[in-house]
Amino acid sequence: MADINFMGRLSNLWSGFVSLWITDVEKRHPEIAYQNAIDSMIEKYGKLKSATAAIMRRREEISARLESERGELAAISADLNAALATGQDELGIVLIQKKNALEASTRALEQEMEQARADAQEAKDSLIQVKAEIQKLKDEKDRMLAQMLSAQARLKIQNQLEGLSVDAEVRALDNVREHIKNTVAEARMGSELRDSDLDVKLAKLRQSSGAITARQQLEEMKRARNVQTDATGKAM
Repeated sequence: MADINFMGRLSNLWSGFVSLWITDVEKRHPEIAYQNAIDSMIEKYGKLKSATAAIMRRREEISARLESERGELAAISADLNAALATGQDELGIVLIQKKNALEASTRALEQEMEQARADAQEAKDSLIQVKAEIQKLKDEKDRMLAQMLSAQARLKIQNQLEGLSVDAEVRALDNVREHIKNTVAEARMGSELRDSDLDVKLAKLRQSSGAITARQQLEEMKRARNVQTDATGKAM
């Protein structure tokens, strides 16, 4: 008993695994899922078609029996009238019993015929509906697969565009921009350095010129003093 339960659980586990695997495959390949559904509906349509044919055949058989009994009932009614007209009471009694039995059988067949007609019509309607559903599913398959192919194409393009990253190009331009800025800065710095060198030289020149001028002034003051001293000594 335990072995049977274990085998049952194992069978259910395997069935579940197969079901999940099939579902996963169908997700990756929706055309398989659609085709499986279409094939299943076509199989059901075939069975329903056979059942409908059997129902219609039964309707035709009941119709034939009904027509036969109606014909027989009409003949017995004619025979009964003839028996009554000729005074054949015993034959009339037999014909009346047979007529009553045929009338009951005919009423039962008429009811059965009505049910057979209803069953046949319902079966035909179901057959038409299933056929329409199959065509609808085929159209849906074509439409949905076309949409999926379009979506896959868009995703592929998007992935390709995402793969074509402009980061490298932007970084390259940033490097170029940085190089240009550095070059401009270096040029400006060189100009400023040249200007600074000139200022330094000019300042030194001016400092040197000031010292020379002061020395010249000192010499002139000394000469002027000497002249004054000489002039005072002569006066004495």
